[in-house]
Parts: sequence; C-alpha cells; structure tokens
Amino acid sequence: MIKLVASDLDGTIIDKNNYIYENNFKAIEDLNNKKMNFVICTGKTYPIIKQTCSRINASFGIFGNGNQIIDLKTGKEIYKNLLKKSEVVDAIDIAKEHDLHVHIYTDKDVITEELLYLDLRNYKLQTSTKAESSMKFQIVDDIKKYVLNHDVQVCKLVISSNTSTAEVKEEILNKLDVSAISIRKFGNFKDYIINKEYEYIDVTPKNVNKNTALKILGEYLHINSDEMLTIGDNLNDFDMIRNARSWCCSC
Repeated sequence: MIKLVASDLDGTIIDKNNYIYENNFKAIEDLNNKKMNFVICTGKTYPIIKQTCSRINASFGIFGNGNQIIDLKTGKEIYKNLLKKSEVVDAIDIAKEHDLHVHIYTDKDVITEELLYLDLRNYKLQTSTKAESSMKFQIVDDIKKYVLNHDVQVCKLVISSNTSTAEVKEEILNKLDVSAISIRKFGNFKDYIINKEYEYIDVTPKNVNKNTALKILGEYLHINSDEMLTIGDNLNDFDMIRNARSWCCSC
C-alpha cells in the first residue's frame, strides 16, 4: 500500500508559467484525507519556495535536490547537509575557467555577480508575487572573494550556461568529492519566466540527491521505498523515480 507520495514542483505540479492548477490542490487534499504523506521534492532551497509551500498542504519538503528535509507541519528540520568552503571555492574556479555563470544559495541568500539564469528566474518570481520572503539577493563583485572573506554556509552552488555543461560536470566530479546534477531548460523545458533556454549544474555535498533524501525521510517515518510513489519530469528526478515502487513521469 502506498503511504507516501513525493512530487517534484517545477514542470510537474507547477507549470511553465509558475501556475498551479486547482486539480493538483484537490489531489493533494485527497492524499491528506487518506492519511498519506505528501512530500515536496525540489531543487530549490526552502526560502525560495517557502511561499509556495504555504499554499500546498504538504507534510514534508525535500529541498536543494536533497540537502535539506523539513517537516512542513511543525517547521522542524529533519536533515541538512552543506558544502565545505573548499568545495565551493574549487567549484567556482572550475566554472570561471570555462567562463560560466555561477551563483550560490545559503539558508537566507542568493549570492551572485549578476542575475542571469536560475538566479534571475528566482528573483523575478519573488518580486512579481510581492510576497514577504526571508530570501535576499546579494550582487557581489567577486563571488569567490566573498566566500573566502565571509562565513557562508552554502546549501548548493549552481553553474549555468546557454550551451552544454557536460564537460564541466565531468571535471567537477573528477576533481571534487561532491554530487553534480544536470538540469536542462531547452525545448519543452524552456524557462518561460525569463524567456531563456539554458542548462545548469546543481553542485551539492556528496551523495545528496532526491532519492537519498527520500530514503532518509523513509527511515524517519518508517516507510519503505516500495510504499512510495514518486512523480517528476527532469534529470534530477530520475533516481527517485527509478527506485520507488510506483512512479509517474510528467515529461
């Protein structure tokens, strides 16, 4: 019997125009009425998506592609894993060597040298809704120097390009002991919020991904993987979809 339903947000529950259809809210309500745990699984950090979480009556949230788990009913943080400063600095160096855009996420900030890709998307979404948020956007002259000179607790680092990032991802995985997940925003997945096509790499601590986070949450709730249903639409959803008993791909 299914005891937990975990779903991606962007492209799955949330459409390309950042709209959530009423039938999705109804489906989540039905799950809650049947005492099933509904879990948000997103690559976004919690502060970025907090306002949306307040609209979706989910039991738990997996954020940053798996580096944080929060009980959304109580606000309790169940799990958290941060990048080391040395990993952040080395990843920035690799991105800069390839002349690629990089920005980082902390618990409270998006830090970037220029709003260009995913950081621009998040900025536009936050300013367009005019909702109160604890997330701040910091524009700095040199992101590496900022990290070196401040006590920055980095949840994840994002490297973006309007072309393939495969070579950079391979270099990061060869040189650093971290996880790197590619997400493509081309074709049907184009980012219509900023009207751009691009690809980005989520760099997170080693073994951080949605599937691992679901296993941690399952252990916390005493729920096995064969009692989970997972829903997703992109590469960062693949492992959690493949390893659950039931799944749905919204591609």
